[in-house]
Amino acid sequence: MIPPSPSMANYSHAADHSFLQSLSPLATFLKLTSLGFIIGVGVVGNLLISILLVKDKSLHRAPYYFLLDLCASDILRSAVCFPFVFTSVKNGSAWTYGTLTCKVIAFLGVLSCFHTAFMLFCVSVTRYLAIAHHRFYTKRLTFWTCLAVICMVWTLSVAMAFPPVLDVGTYSFIREEDQCTFQHRSFRANDSLGFMLLLALILLATQLVYLKLIFFVHDRRKMKPVQFVPAVSQNWTFHGPGASGQAAANWLAGFGRGPTPPTLLGIRQNTNAAGRRRLLVLDEFKTEKRISRMFYAVTFFFLALWGPYLVACYWRVFARGPVVPAGYLTAAVWMSFAQAGVNPFICIFSNRELRRCFSTTLLYCRKSRLPREPYCVI
Repeated sequence: MIPPSPSMANYSHAADHSFLQSLSPLATFLKLTSLGFIIGVGVVGNLLISILLVKDKSLHRAPYYFLLDLCASDILRSAVCFPFVFTSVKNGSAWTYGTLTCKVIAFLGVLSCFHTAFMLFCVSVTRYLAIAHHRFYTKRLTFWTCLAVICMVWTLSVAMAFPPVLDVGTYSFIREEDQCTFQHRSFRANDSLGFMLLLALILLATQLVYLKLIFFVHDRRKMKPVQFVPAVSQNWTFHGPGASGQAAANWLAGFGRGPTPPTLLGIRQNTNAAGRRRLLVLDEFKTEKRISRMFYAVTFFFLALWGPYLVACYWRVFARGPVVPAGYLTAAVWMSFAQAGVNPFICIFSNRELRRCFSTTLLYCRKSRLPREPYCVI
């Protein structure tokens, strides 16, 4: 094989350099366009969801308090951190502000990331309680409990994001990422490995909680062989071993007619609306499952969009020889930026209740609906 001559090598090197120079304006244009779109969608979308959650009183309950907090965190990141990235890209990947400003912006970005991770973990725990221990969930998870959880999450996030301000795992401007964030070096020369390991453990724990929830729901959906046992009927009360209990439940809720069933002698019949609401167990269970699917979709997209960037961070910490490819690193960074704007779309498309409230509260598209039944057959 004939080796290439020096003139041919110089020609190929010059061609590659000219190609990169011609590609640089296009790459800058794509970065600015995509980042501007992410900023607009992240601010406007999360702001609309926040207004909906505050304005609609039917959404003033536990899972949506946490969703409102997640929207506030994404608004903070989109409105404060991303414009500085936009400016740095526009200035040719250069930071034109001071060191203190860089540390503040990096602190807010890392704070938002850890806050979302901690909050999604707390949401996964509450989702498990809502499905597996629904009575405890409805009694204990009040507004003040949710407020305490939110304050705890923000405190933990500040505790994780503040030490690098004091040069523990230093914040600095990373030219390859066009942002101020952790300066990832070898694990022997930097303290950022501990922060990344904790973030990975939080994400893993969140997935394990949802996995346990899936197993719980699956175990209670197993089919059992049908055993026909005749029920005893006295004036259509249906009691005995073969009774399903629905007639007795209807009688207790105030819908029964006729004499008291023999098994319910001495028990007072409820006629108020509070007693009737206890029969909405099946409907509430389906609602909680839909909300759980929505939050799992948010968790999945958070992991999918942040995963490539975490891989790049671990690559720079542990790998000694090759560096992270520039194209992969840019795509990973912009995917982590996009995470701040996808949550509104996930919530609207995966939650029927949010879609209905969005159309009636913000779009004022009120449709005539049939009156709901006072109870649901279990």
